[in-house]
Amino acid sequence: MTKNASPLRRFLTYGALVLFAVVFLYPFFIQIATSFKSDADAANSAISLIPNPFSGQAWSTLFGGGSKSVAFPTWLKNSVVIALIVTVARVFFDSLAGYALSRLRFKGRGFVFAALLAVMAVPGVALLIPKFLMVNYLGIYDTYTAMILPLIVDAAGVFIMKQFFDSVPVSIEEAARMDGASIFRTFWSVVLPMARPALITLTILSFQGSWNEFSHFLVVTKGTPEHQTLVTGLASLTSGQLGAGTQYPLKLTAALLTTIPVAVLFFSLQRYFIRGANEGGVKG
Repeated sequence: MTKNASPLRRFLTYGALVLFAVVFLYPFFIQIATSFKSDADAANSAISLIPNPFSGQAWSTLFGGGSKSVAFPTWLKNSVVIALIVTVARVFFDSLAGYALSRLRFKGRGFVFAALLAVMAVPGVALLIPKFLMVNYLGIYDTYTAMILPLIVDAAGVFIMKQFFDSVPVSIEEAARMDGASIFRTFWSVVLPMARPALITLTILSFQGSWNEFSHFLVVTKGTPEHQTLVTGLASLTSGQLGAGTQYPLKLTAALLTTIPVAVLFFSLQRYFIRGANEGGVKG
């Protein structure tokens, strides 16, 4: 909107933005309010934002204080550990692979890049059976290794980093090489610090992807509580793990706690995410 826009136009524009924001955020407010409702109140007044009566039973049940057993602390621990390991590994290995494809000239480089694009074009669901067969063949089925190892490298992450490194002038690296720096030293000390926007973008995408992963964990584990994450645990709650009844407060409380970490990470690093996406997707 221009600075010379009329007051009426400004009012209508901001009014429309507020309306869209309320429509977008209202389900989230319902989720928060329902987490403090009783089962009966949540069923009878599903869209009300005022709990009547106010109840913390859902929170107590999730954290082991209720009569029903929910392994929520185990789910939370698994999600945090797996997401952190996968995120760190992806950022490191995707950066290495992206730099190699961008700078190193080796036989088969074009084929590797074409294979990378092909992998990005394959729907993830098509890889579920091969994943199961592979982890079963390696003898790591239903282990943390099976949950983490196939996720530590991501084709989209490699592509993002390659596109960013392609935009970095080669002359910057030539100066380091003249000072006797090795390829890895040049990558680690000269080029990688310049890739901060792309690295933050990759960090957000990697954390969000591993935190919200469902189908992979469903295939490589038996679904036992000790190997469930927040997402797979939430799915078990939704399928009626704790018996009859809607149990809306319990389910929405678990969904709320699953959503918060990713939302906080994204909004705190939003400006870097947008900048990294622009620099990784558009080359001069």
